[in-house]
Amino acid sequence: MNYLHAIFQQSPEIALFLALAGGYWIGKFQFGKFQLGGVAGSLLVAVVLSQVGVTIDNGIKTVLFALFIYAVGFESGPQFFRSLGRKSIREIVMAAVLALSGLATVVVLAKIFSLDKGLAAGIAAGGLTQSAIIGTASSAIGKLGLPADQTQTLQANVAIGYAVTYIFGSFGAILVCVNILPWFMGRGIRDDAVKAEAEMLAGAQVFGPGESAALPDLVGRLFTVEKAAGRTVADLEASATAAPIAVERIKRKGSIVGVDPGFVLERGDIVLVVGRRSGVVGLEAVVGPELQASDGMEMVLATRDVVVANAEFAGHTVSDIIEATRDLRHGVFVLSVKRGGTPLPLEAKTRIEAGDIVTVYGLQEDLQRIAKRVGPVLVPSDKTDFVFHGLGIVVGLLVGLLVVRIGSIPLTLGSGGGALLAGLAFGWYRSRNMTLGNMPTGASTLLRDLGLAGFVAVVGLQSGQQAVHTIIESGLSIFLIGVAVTIIPMLITMAVGRYVLHYDNVAVFAGSLSGSRSANPAFGEVLDKAGNSVPTTSFAITYALANVFLTLLGPLVVALV
Repeated sequence: MNYLHAIFQQSPEIALFLALAGGYWIGKFQFGKFQLGGVAGSLLVAVVLSQVGVTIDNGIKTVLFALFIYAVGFESGPQFFRSLGRKSIREIVMAAVLALSGLATVVVLAKIFSLDKGLAAGIAAGGLTQSAIIGTASSAIGKLGLPADQTQTLQANVAIGYAVTYIFGSFGAILVCVNILPWFMGRGIRDDAVKAEAEMLAGAQVFGPGESAALPDLVGRLFTVEKAAGRTVADLEASATAAPIAVERIKRKGSIVGVDPGFVLERGDIVLVVGRRSGVVGLEAVVGPELQASDGMEMVLATRDVVVANAEFAGHTVSDIIEATRDLRHGVFVLSVKRGGTPLPLEAKTRIEAGDIVTVYGLQEDLQRIAKRVGPVLVPSDKTDFVFHGLGIVVGLLVGLLVVRIGSIPLTLGSGGGALLAGLAFGWYRSRNMTLGNMPTGASTLLRDLGLAGFVAVVGLQSGQQAVHTIIESGLSIFLIGVAVTIIPMLITMAVGRYVLHYDNVAVFAGSLSGSRSANPAFGEVLDKAGNSVPTTSFAITYALANVFLTLLGPLVVALV
């Protein structure tokens, strides 16, 4: 033990990464339908390691959590701002119900077990994992006008109650959101997350890494000209009424010749036709027999995302744009149009706006011609725009420093709330200006996973030893009261969410419930189970409200106990 203590004192980061490695290893084990998960596993391993004695800087915890919550906000910014309005009423009610039920639970239990104001406030802070309650409660105790020694004792009890209950406060929220809630609803988080994502994608199919369609919509075919001899290229292209096609290359007598709309085809010419499957299939009856291959007829086609920036297109419907750009669109096929990451239906009446992303397919020279008229091409990159995101995190941390006072009660978002708001704002701005702020999916995933699991591990390393010692000295009563404060308000809020607010999507419900409790570790596990960002919007709204509502509990507990 002394040897480990010496190692951890010299290099506490070893304990941090050992907690992460061990936690994710333990989190893989499944017991029936229950699985601990990497975040909860990291917390438990960190508590065990903390018994050796680990001193780790509090700034590491702040940095890790800021990275996690900023990445979450950045991914969800566009959807978050679109969801604000009447649809947010459920989230507001959820946050209010949890705060009120949490207050009632703490006050009732404090009176039953004769807890003093300090212990009650500390249990509220730890059981509800809202550290700001420590500050607001301690400040309220200091203004009671009690003797100095009594005030000091009560304020010390706040810290004790917090230390004993915080570990289960984090762990219990994970259990409720990831295990009890799906059981209560009778459905899994992942299934409902996939369902909600499919609705958001408006029927568009999204392929994962290494996946592709067995029957691609866009195809290229070679034909030997027989039946089409004597017809022009433009005439042949116009003959495909089912879907547009384009003649991209012609070979005559072994030599590649230039393609021109007025070019007259002769018997024996070989033509490469590219287009939508419905337009290309069946051309053999119009052109001539199909060929498997021909030297020199291979071409490289590309898919590119183009940002709509030209006023010639912005503000016009799809049908208007098609009519005005017939020559421009030759050889270019539109695969999809997205606004803020959400696909738009490619219908005649759909209106295209500035900032929309059009995914096009065709030859490089054709795509460059489109880009000159429509807007800049988004070149795929695995580089992260650290200028943009570094500034985003700085802005968030600065916002977190702001303090607004309501009477004697200080309200602040803290570094986490500030980073979340900055992530939402910068994510929204990125959706409107796609040439800025690139962050590959892999980079964002690393920030989320490392940030959250590292944050939880630091919490366990910092407070695990004190929590265990206090439980041994004081018995389990404080710990068990903390368990009740953690579980009861969440169960009440869960029942209200289902039967009063009528949440029917488990993934969205889990995001809202974890946000209402300001339960970041639970939200991380919910995201992991969901496999996409569907729970994030409801979490972001309730999390922002919970930071305010739960912070107010400190002086209220002191006043009512």
